Amino acid sequence: MGVPDYILRMRKRIGHDLLWLPSVSAVVRNDADELLLGKRADDGRWSVVSGIVEPGEQPASAVVREVREETGLAVEPIRLTSVVSHPHTYPNGDRCEYLNLGFECRLLGGTARVNDDESEAVEWFAPDRLPKLDAHARLVVAQALAGAEQTFYLPAGTDWDDN
Repeated sequence: MGVPDYILRMRKRIGHDLLWLPSVSAVVRNDADELLLGKRADDGRWSVVSGIVEPGEQPASAVVREVREETGLAVEPIRLTSVVSHPHTYPNGDRCEYLNLGFECRLLGGTARVNDDESEAVEWFAPDRLPKLDAHARLVVAQALAGAEQTFYLPAGTDWDDN
């Protein structure tokens, strides 16, 4: 889907200045216990499937939509595993701070494929053979795989840079 229209309208007014945005990330495993990753079209990095929660949309609905839009797969969120904010600067200079909700998701069906223009590739990876991931993606994956009963968050007084 690309950048939502309401963000494009905001960018016309504020340029590359910082935007605070809610987002979701999905950790999806197949029957072979491999993890689903997408290679981002904007910077060529591998990452978990992630995206912006749109106005009026619930986070669980957003994670289902993002996985379907980007990979063609149907998933069900089963557990909220992490809540962290993290900065991101895009190659074009746009700056964002995302409040990201990481979900462990159950695979319901479909065949993984590049399904929109946000990804260059979509692949399954064994957990011990993951490609290089940025700090946020590593954290989201680690927390989903940890199986903790409580949702992970950075302790009060901790900045992303401290992580």
